[in-house]
Amino acid sequence: KDRRYLDLMTNYGVNLLGHTHPLVTDAVKLQASKLTNAHQSFDTPARQDFLDALGALLPPPLTRISFGNSGAEAIEAALKFARVATGRIGIIATHRAYHGRTFGALSATADAKYRDPFAPMLEGVRHIPFDDLDALDKVLDDTVAAVIVEPIQGEGGVRVPADGYLRGIRERCDARGILLICDEIQTGFRTGAPFAFTREDIVPDILCLSKSIANGLPIGVTVTTEAVSERVPKGSHGSTFAGNPLVCAAAAATLKVLADATLHTRASSVGTRFQERVRDLGLPQIREIRGRGVMQAVELKKPSTPVIKAMQD
Repeated sequence: KDRRYLDLMTNYGVNLLGHTHPLVTDAVKLQASKLTNAHQSFDTPARQDFLDALGALLPPPLTRISFGNSGAEAIEAALKFARVATGRIGIIATHRAYHGRTFGALSATADAKYRDPFAPMLEGVRHIPFDDLDALDKVLDDTVAAVIVEPIQGEGGVRVPADGYLRGIRERCDARGILLICDEIQTGFRTGAPFAFTREDIVPDILCLSKSIANGLPIGVTVTTEAVSERVPKGSHGSTFAGNPLVCAAAAATLKVLADATLHTRASSVGTRFQERVRDLGLPQIREIRGRGVMQAVELKKPSTPVIKAMQD
């Protein structure tokens, strides 16, 4: 018997526009009939379309875009760029953070189940409590290149920080010449605005994007200011498949849809309605409902595994 499912996972947050969105599908089909791969030494219309679409959404001074193939690759680039731009090696990340599972990204990720099999991790990475500016004050020194943070923690439990947290990090980084890396791989285009950091009227030095920006095709993007970019030696970072025209065509089509401001208003209203409807159920098993936009979590009082298995059945 056919069943209908409400997909609340969207393949770990990738298919933000839904599965097989017609505009994205058509763009991929058309590009596949022309050219699927081209080294970044060669410009392509698909890549330029994507750069134009993303550039129109980025706040200044975020103007320099580096391509990768995944969120983890975007984080790797961010860590490399931060180190070379500052001449320092220290990275401050947060407890329960998730930034990926390649080696540098894994070093910034806090979960021991991912880290322990591959220890020791990258030198100079320290973790502090999330949403705790006092803890940040205790670790900032002249060895720190960057602070990396998710505006809302994703795998860590959709943990929304207090208002002023990101601004507090930005101010502390500015005071010490430390870079701020915002990992918006999960939050991007999901919280009621293109980027979650704009809620606090700040701009990071480095922005990492992935997942939803190509609606299912593999892409990673690391965006920096010119001040950071000009310190990265040309040709020192790259990837064979990065910025290929097939993925760029999908990403350009996706961003053209996501540029519609009414979608972000809708994301906010859907999130509010979701929380209201779940609360109206009055289920005693629920401890808390939290999130922003269409990035939501329902925390249970008991382990969730039996509930997840029952839903899968």
